[in-house]
Amino acid sequence: MQDPLTAAASHRKGLLITAFGGLMLTIDIPLLRLSQSDAWSALAVRSLLTFFAAVVAWSVLRLVFKKHVPIIPGKAGILVVSLYGFASITFMLAVFNTTTANLVFILAFNPMFSALLAWWLIGERPKPQTFLAMLVMIVGVLLIVFDGLKAGNITGDLLALASSFILAGAITASRKARTDMGFAPLFAAVVPAMIGLTMVGGPAGLVVDEPVWLVLNGLIIIPIAFWCLATGPQFISGPEVAMFYLLETILTPIWIWMIFAEAPTPTGLIGGAIIVTALVTHSVWQLLHHRRRARSLMPRHPV
Repeated sequence: MQDPLTAAASHRKGLLITAFGGLMLTIDIPLLRLSQSDAWSALAVRSLLTFFAAVVAWSVLRLVFKKHVPIIPGKAGILVVSLYGFASITFMLAVFNTTTANLVFILAFNPMFSALLAWWLIGERPKPQTFLAMLVMIVGVLLIVFDGLKAGNITGDLLALASSFILAGAITASRKARTDMGFAPLFAAVVPAMIGLTMVGGPAGLVVDEPVWLVLNGLIIIPIAFWCLATGPQFISGPEVAMFYLLETILTPIWIWMIFAEAPTPTGLIGGAIIVTALVTHSVWQLLHHRRRARSLMPRHPV
């Protein structure tokens, strides 16, 4: 068991790595939109480039720095790779089938899915306050989905919800394994890449009008973002990792509004505000709770 100082340093390291990954991820959707491609073409090209970047990075670590970093660490690695692969597919389809605001607001349910899965699979029972936050968030998601029914975005909204759940599963599986999963989501990109290529009928069927944005996304942004986010569970809890995906919820609609002048619908905005408010309130409570607990466990020395 780690001493308090080592544990605190490890936790800070996890927070910094994961926060950087979450920040990088906020420009994923804007770059996808700027590429002016269809869903399957974007999935194929971005995933192939991410896989290529992973192979290069892993080879450099192994051949130049002599570091033996696992690609798929055991059965847990196979599960994590599969989950990240399917999450990528559902996410990409959601990007092209609902509004950006709806997508990122629904993806914000990730921490609550992570909390439930951590309880079920790891035995980390959520606090009553977490259950309350979940109930409030469900109201927000229902508002967005109801709005999607009226706007014809229900398919994309449900795909976003599926992506959020699958991603939470990947985070929880990584946390349970307690091993280096940094390359798992990157090598997992080969699965959606093959599916995307199959759906467009091979390389000749790819439709990408502005490839430079997709190259930037697949070669640099996604590999760095997902390596950081997949490494985080080594140092911090699954729900904490999932919280950093919320940077996408907060910042991506701002980038989309600035670049494309696309604003969320009033109902979607209300639903998103409910979700974000519940999560921020819950996060602040969780932070204060952990601080009080840490202080109570500190040894007291006589004066």
